[in-house]
Amino acid sequence: MTSAYYRHGFRAYDAAERTGLPLAELDRAGREIIDYFENDASDLRIVVTVNGMEQGLFNEREVAHMRDVKGLMRALFRVQEVSLVVVMGYVSLAVLWSGERSVRGLAKLALGGLGTGAAVVGVIAVFAVTGFDQAWTTFHEVAFRNDLWRLDPDTDRLIQMFPEPFWQEATYLAGGLIAGQAALVAALCIGYLLKTRAGGSVR
Repeated sequence: MTSAYYRHGFRAYDAAERTGLPLAELDRAGREIIDYFENDASDLRIVVTVNGMEQGLFNEREVAHMRDVKGLMRALFRVQEVSLVVVMGYVSLAVLWSGERSVRGLAKLALGGLGTGAAVVGVIAVFAVTGFDQAWTTFHEVAFRNDLWRLDPDTDRLIQMFPEPFWQEATYLAGGLIAGQAALVAALCIGYLLKTRAGGSVR
């Protein structure tokens, strides 16, 4: 997520009123959170000024949860990197080097993968749209081995800054972007298959 989206969320979901912090402090905190996910720091320590007094933005429970979130995100990034290497390796070996599969065959394989992915994402989307509260809770129960994510909206600033509606909107936005990218890849594959159909390739 970008700092611009954080700024949007802080204003759309009344983060200043919920936290009692000015928007300038929240915007700065948002940038520091983004930096945290990109650096090697173990704990997220942000200091804000409230009524002229400096204090930590998050309590120890929130800091520990953010440490878990960072670990999860880094694991997902590693999976993406490995997946990219596997895909590029397969293309290099099966198409470019051995010629075992033609570009048409690769396009058909890609369409099959997109279809399977669309089915899985579709099921998840149904749960998210019809019952986001339960889907969000289930996600946390599966992704984390503790209950640090169970925060109190009356006292914990992390959930005051990023309430559930913020994540619901972000989920829909991410889903739309993924769907758009998948549609583009599908269009390219279908376009290539149609263009080369006259060539009579049997692969």
